[in-house]
Amino acid sequence: MEENFNAHLGKKLRMRRLSLGLTQTKVAQAINVTFQQIQKYEKGTNGVSSSRLLQLSQFLKVPIVYFYEDFKDYKDEKDKTEDPMSDDLNYSFLTKTFSTLSKSQKEKILQVLRNTISLERTG
Repeated sequence: MEENFNAHLGKKLRMRRLSLGLTQTKVAQAINVTFQQIQKYEKGTNGVSSSRLLQLSQFLKVPIVYFYEDFKDYKDEKDKTEDPMSDDLNYSFLTKTFSTLSKSQKEKILQVLRNTISLERTG
């Protein structure tokens, strides 16, 4: 299970880093490690200590639970129902990201979704 979690955490770290437009070097400098260490975290080669996880969550502006979300062996008390889509999408990430967009950006995304729905209906 530890190896699976390290890989999961690494994917979440990479996704958040990229969504903020940060380099591995920038993240490494913020938590006082080498960029190679960030690479190892992202690949799941090395585990992340609790103190490093706290530093990462603070620098990346996410709660620590962000790194546990969507992990198959982690169940939050708020997760009372099984969602078959939860393995495919990180809804909290999408929601948080969408909320940071400008009104114009949101409208463009919604228009793309509307167009996609129209195409599906017409075949």
